[in-house]
Amino acid sequence: MKPFTTDDLLACYRRGVFPMAESREDDGFFIVDPEWRCIFPLDQFHVPRRLARTLRGDQFSFTINRAFAAVIDGCAAPGPDREDTWINPDIRALYLDLHRKGVAHSVEARIDGELVGGLYGVAIGGAFFGESMFSRATDASKAALIHLAARLRFGGFKLLDAQFITPHLAQFGAQTLPRRIFQGLLSVALETKADFRALPEDTPGATLVSILAAR
Repeated sequence: MKPFTTDDLLACYRRGVFPMAESREDDGFFIVDPEWRCIFPLDQFHVPRRLARTLRGDQFSFTINRAFAAVIDGCAAPGPDREDTWINPDIRALYLDLHRKGVAHSVEARIDGELVGGLYGVAIGGAFFGESMFSRATDASKAALIHLAARLRFGGFKLLDAQFITPHLAQFGAQTLPRRIFQGLLSVALETKADFRALPEDTPGATLVSILAAR
């Protein structure tokens, strides 16, 4: 059987599907094409007041793409709210390869320079496909998500895909769309030129909030 490559993975994203495994101990993975898809409208992203205060207080600093392997390992590790995850060695290897090719990115939330949370995903054109996030400190993954949304909006992205809705995501204005509507948005986003690195890495939290508040 022909090995599944990063080119195959990118083709999946362009079709609007993505890989998952049953568990992090599972061999191989399967391709998912949900009937309903969760997205964040970047022009309506909601920053809750308490988190806005936290970001304005500069509790967190952020980096991008400096600790991709550590971020994906943090996402793969079990935590208090999840006994198992779906990121197995096959998936890890694919995304590390995509990162080396400059297509997969991480956002890292730090306190006093220490990595305390983050997220990773894939950027193609003006679409960003969020994969997973983790947190080792209160609000760390939420802060990373806010940083990501501001980065994408500033860089001209049109679509932030979050795959499945959760209460954690709903507080930021996440919406679910039927597959056909998502496919239409995806088609436009893939043809859009965007720049993941346009926003300076050291942008303060107050500026992130302002970017997302602009209408």
